[in-house]
Amino acid sequence: MAKTGGGRNGAGRGETTPLPGASAAAVVSAAPTPAAKIRIDKWLWQARFFKTRTLAAAVVGEGHVRLNSTPVSKPSREVGPGDVLTFPQGRNIRLIRIVGTGVRRGPASEAQTLFIDLDSPAMPPDALE
Repeated sequence: MAKTGGGRNGAGRGETTPLPGASAAAVVSAAPTPAAKIRIDKWLWQARFFKTRTLAAAVVGEGHVRLNSTPVSKPSREVGPGDVLTFPQGRNIRLIRIVGTGVRRGPASEAQTLFIDLDSPAMPPDALE
């Protein structure tokens, strides 16, 4: 008798069996979605304001970050879209509105879509020609 492998229902051949009560759409859409809330240290790291998550946690832990004008001292504090952060970065004080939470620390172009810089300098008027 030869072994064919695979077992029941095609398991082992890349096929998935939906869970009882789950719709087919739930099985197909297994792509990660951004969370509604995320830890403040993780968000600061994903948005590329700090090189490491440890540095972001240290700044928050020292009480240098404000969330909606309230001082925050715990890196585990959760933030989400609509929240406003104020924190030092180098010699500058940053004022940032969170637009979204990411699923990973991606490239800078992806990180820039996570926030709006509320202190960005005004656009200079176009030079007269």
